Amino acid sequence: MWYQTWFDKDEYAFVYNKRNDEDAQKLLHLLENTLKLPKGASILDMACGRGRHAITLAAHGFKVTGIDLSPRSIAAAIEKAESLSLNVDFRVADMRNDVAENFDAVFNLFSSFGYFDDDVEHLKALSVMKNAMNANGFLVQDFMNADFVEKHLIPFDERIENDVHIQQERWIEKGRINKRITLKKDTSEQVFEESVALLPFTDFQRFYKELGLSMLHVFGDYSGNPFTPDSPRLILISEVV
Repeated sequence: MWYQTWFDKDEYAFVYNKRNDEDAQKLLHLLENTLKLPKGASILDMACGRGRHAITLAAHGFKVTGIDLSPRSIAAAIEKAESLSLNVDFRVADMRNDVAENFDAVFNLFSSFGYFDDDVEHLKALSVMKNAMNANGFLVQDFMNADFVEKHLIPFDERIENDVHIQQERWIEKGRINKRITLKKDTSEQVFEESVALLPFTDFQRFYKELGLSMLHVFGDYSGNPFTPDSPRLILISEVV
């Protein structure tokens, strides 16, 4: 599957080298104000990537564990945390594999979900997150809003960076948003693809009901505005029923 290799490539880090740290800070500010977790509370960042959220949470005084499938991403996260003298427990693991500990909150951020081919696997990953929550813990998922994506899809864009011509094509097919990334330099060409299930709010409602999760808050952006069909994000905060 594409996600098993793409996140581990140098080309991935190159294409996505300008992640929006301002959005990450706004989201974490919203979550801290909403959840009101005490300093020292334990947080699991599931599918943490290179650790930008996990490291910020650790800097704010939380006890953080970050899990990601990509060894390259975890290595980069460890290096970054060590450079800042922050203690974060980063691990390489599949989000569908059970986690031994329980946490005060489990975060799954920046649309790090929907990779799998069917709902059985999506539910398996969500079940792992639920089982990693303390009895009074919270689950936070930050996903794209399917309605917004369909209305505002950018089929094609391109840019040149470090003499590399980067082309990105996007299309929706069979309930998934797909992206083809082409990198051209001189006479060489590389092509990579991504595919994520375009899960609407109703799918999450169905998943949560099946797993016994109750939604406490539904936000539509990182500023904490209510969710509507026109919201850019779908941010869910839930607890066990």
